[in-house]
Amino acid sequence: MPTDAADTAAAPANPLLEVSDLRVHFRLPRAARRRARRAPDLPEEAAGIPRGDTVKAVDGVDLRIAHGETLGLVGESGCGKTTLGSAVMGVRPEARGHVRYRTAQGRVIDAAAPAPEDVAVYRREVRMVFQDPYASLNPRMTLLQIVGEPLRVLLGVTGSELEDRVAAILARVGLRPDHLRRYPHAFSGGERQRVGIARALVPGPRLVVADEAVSALDVSVRSQILNLLQDLQAEMGLTYLFVSHDLSVVEHVCDRVAVMYLGRVVELSPTAALFARPLHPYTEALISAVPVPDPRLRRRRPVGPPEAAGARRDRRERIRLRGDLPDPSAPPPGCPFHTRCRHATDRCAAEVPPLREIAPGRLAACHYAEELSLAGAP
Repeated sequence: MPTDAADTAAAPANPLLEVSDLRVHFRLPRAARRRARRAPDLPEEAAGIPRGDTVKAVDGVDLRIAHGETLGLVGESGCGKTTLGSAVMGVRPEARGHVRYRTAQGRVIDAAAPAPEDVAVYRREVRMVFQDPYASLNPRMTLLQIVGEPLRVLLGVTGSELEDRVAAILARVGLRPDHLRRYPHAFSGGERQRVGIARALVPGPRLVVADEAVSALDVSVRSQILNLLQDLQAEMGLTYLFVSHDLSVVEHVCDRVAVMYLGRVVELSPTAALFARPLHPYTEALISAVPVPDPRLRRRRPVGPPEAAGARRDRRERIRLRGDLPDPSAPPPGCPFHTRCRHATDRCAAEVPPLREIAPGRLAACHYAEELSLAGAP
């Protein structure tokens, strides 16, 4: 569960990972740019093509993650959270900015431009758990080969030592060590995801990027994997960057939450505070879409600050955002969310709101964050 320490500060002083002004921009193919120039006067919907030349998947993101915490990264599809996760892994050559990682020895590695001797260290200490437990495992390799590959490539472990270490990590994630020579098709989705977790943890990492690690699993299996990830974090001292679109999962496992919209972070808060009272209208809309298990509480949302004395509760429909996510190659001027925000004013259409501290440990990119009384989770 989220720790009390995470509620005290949004930016740890000595972070394990520090992302500074990270930008990942993709140049559109020449054919798409040529079609856009041939139809400059048509609206985007009529032309059926992007109006810009560059897709700004991640556009100036700053984050800090402390050792031992879990930072959730949420947003709807297309907001850039997966691209941000892959940039943290150092596999995006288009990335600009800084991704500074502090090793166990105190040395700082910039994953955006690592020195040749630092690449193997970073690959060993920063690992990823992928979303799809089926596509992420080679069907022609056994569990011994799949899980043992990082040991062989990164640490040079071979022979009986490799087999022993693979058997030990499989047992730790809940799989039988005598399944070493079986292939992925012999396992269920949840078991395959346990194999993926074992592959990520076998070289002894300190930071794990979990990219939608439970979204492809059944609900009952999902809870088992989440509990496993938390147990492993406590046992091995892991730090998680937890990428997800499911806020109910994020609420359960994360210490702090960063909300992304159109390539930018629009809110960064401790988890409990964010769900009690969001500061950005986009966060409020995401929270309103979280399913409520109790049928008697559905369509009920708090009106006004939840900490206010006598704050009444009233029936309220789910907040439905108007329109679609804007084209990331031609973002709207001003606040990127103003085209879908019910609180938007002329100022929002003209002026970009900075990500600023609204309350201790809470940041939001909204001109009216202090004035709005947004609804949290019921």
